[in-house]
Amino acid sequence: MKNLFSSLCCPIDCDTHVHTALCGHAQGEMEDYVLSAIKKGLRRLIFLEHMEEGIQARHRSWLSRADFDSYFIEGRRLQNSYRGKIEIGLGVECGYNPDCKDTILKRLESRNWDQIGVSCHFLNIGDGGPHLNLLSKKPENIKRASKLDTTVLFSRYLDTLLEAITVLNGTVLCHLDAAFRWVPGFTPSEQHYQQIDYLLQQAAAKNMALEINTSGIAIRGEPFPNKRILCLAQKHMMTFQLGSDAHRPEDVGNHFTLFSS
Repeated sequence: MKNLFSSLCCPIDCDTHVHTALCGHAQGEMEDYVLSAIKKGLRRLIFLEHMEEGIQARHRSWLSRADFDSYFIEGRRLQNSYRGKIEIGLGVECGYNPDCKDTILKRLESRNWDQIGVSCHFLNIGDGGPHLNLLSKKPENIKRASKLDTTVLFSRYLDTLLEAITVLNGTVLCHLDAAFRWVPGFTPSEQHYQQIDYLLQQAAAKNMALEINTSGIAIRGEPFPNKRILCLAQKHMMTFQLGSDAHRPEDVGNHFTLFSS
């Protein structure tokens, strides 16, 4: 495992994906993450807070517009306070909802982001209920997903990501195969890998990077995306960047040493 990872040429002193208490499902303030990154010797830290639009959910797990105002105010303060000690980026993980693409585009264009991560957490499954959170480990979401044809739904998820990278001016594709990570027995099919290969080809054509999300190592023993997908991305000569997807300050930079040469 380490041989493949160390061949991917990822800077291990930069964590490009962390969340804070602002999103409603993480712990710690922005400064706590900065201090943790400095303690671990990181050169750069990028906050990648959640943006969603038009999502119906029982619990909000993303920032409001007002939250993003606060995020930028505090982020600029931290950039000034820690100048010379660490570089701090203010980014967004944009969850794509095809029903709201125009609004999403306007929101992205209204701010100066250091990084735009493209992802898809929620799908409308047409049962009259809230959007299904594809990445949730809550029992009610796993139960709901398990009742569906996850093969068909994962294919739709990949199609949604393909539309997202076509519509949005994203810079990095996030945790590509993390959907249904908590659903027992689910694995991508050969058809899915064909979709993924084409998706990566299109992302590479737009000069997008592929995120290697190290949170997967604790969940399944390898990052998101898996080794097969990373090899496909290498074939398309994509660049890679490491993100811990930290939801606690102490998780900043988790498992990055696996990628050292």
